[in-house]
Amino acid sequence: MKVRSVTELKTVKSNIRAVAEAAAEASRGVLRLAPNWVPRSFLHPGRRIKLHPDDLYAYGLNRGGIDERWFASTTEAANDGRVPDEGLSYVIHGNRRVLLREAVAELGAAAVGRDIWKKYRRWPVYSKFFDNMGPIPHHMHQSAAQAKLLGLEGKPETYYYPTQHNNVGNNFPYTFFGLIPGTTKAQVRRCLENWNKGDNGILDLAQAYRLKPGTGWLVPPCVLHAPGSLCTYEPQWGSDVFGMYQSLVEGREVPWALLVKDVPKKKHHDLDYLVEQLDWAQNTDPHFKKNHYLEPVPAGGSAAEGYLDKWICYGRIQGWQCVTAKELTVLPGATCTVRDNGAYGLITVQGEGRINGQRLTCPKLIRFTELTEDEVFVMDVAARAGVIFENTSATEPLVVLRYFGPEVNPEAPDVGGK
Repeated sequence: MKVRSVTELKTVKSNIRAVAEAAAEASRGVLRLAPNWVPRSFLHPGRRIKLHPDDLYAYGLNRGGIDERWFASTTEAANDGRVPDEGLSYVIHGNRRVLLREAVAELGAAAVGRDIWKKYRRWPVYSKFFDNMGPIPHHMHQSAAQAKLLGLEGKPETYYYPTQHNNVGNNFPYTFFGLIPGTTKAQVRRCLENWNKGDNGILDLAQAYRLKPGTGWLVPPCVLHAPGSLCTYEPQWGSDVFGMYQSLVEGREVPWALLVKDVPKKKHHDLDYLVEQLDWAQNTDPHFKKNHYLEPVPAGGSAAEGYLDKWICYGRIQGWQCVTAKELTVLPGATCTVRDNGAYGLITVQGEGRINGQRLTCPKLIRFTELTEDEVFVMDVAARAGVIFENTSATEPLVVLRYFGPEVNPEAPDVGGK
């Protein structure tokens, strides 16, 4: 009998290596993953990630609505009151499940690639959909050096707005990035001083950009941004650090605790320190869009070959390629073999077909505990050997998004497609 729900699975806590190896062998290195739902107490779900409306508050009203789904994640969500495995993806094999984090630890370089395993000893990146009815507070993610003060990791990230998940733009499809050139540190400090007076006015110092489905942005650490209401695919570093610099969003309070949650305790009320966390040159860059905006760039394939591959997330941060992502479209009835430089997490956003013989299908609606056939982790050995994609539909394209780890794709374009 086919297992359809997480509740029917046995969580493996011993002999993990045997289960991980069996899963890899059975699937030719393409590991099936269970949906991984994450709530945010301070946000309002946008209802476009296909979670059943009755399950939006499956963690409880006090935890907030589920507005995120994380992909191929070995990173824990930094939420208050979190359940023990919140944010962590599971590999499914038969009626058993094992954490992807533990499977990677056992399979090592075969799973994530020799260079990544040697340097990080883990899968150090993840991606997600975040989907909100309105905007997120103007916030930043700490750099590696800043996060290290608390034993954490910094968080560079990228954005892509898949058309399949953005049939409506919701309440505010615009994102504020950085600060208006000429803004002073004293002005930002004054916003922090005014935190408890209502709207602290940080957005008066920023400028918004209209969001366009099928495009994206590169967002380095220490850069303020207030993501708008498009459903966003977000490949990023394996961290959940942030600091909110906006005190009021759509009439909802943003607690001071969310500004300082990843700041050393002795600095929680040091306004100068909080201002200095920001990368001033990048926040006030007069050419911000030119240096951060991403349009899709062809990466391979053609209509004659039956598939089209595009770079959707790319670019370097101080010379370092944190993460990259591609969108693969397989035309109706076509089959293709795609070779990549390394492991990747994959989510299906349209159509149906197969990947190395395993079924891929994009669900229309998902219950909270339901297993799906839309997400996999492709091991390094499989990606390099070549993965066979088949579109079993005669009319609809099969579209998948896949993201890669650090420095895996040196041939990827820089910002601006250079």
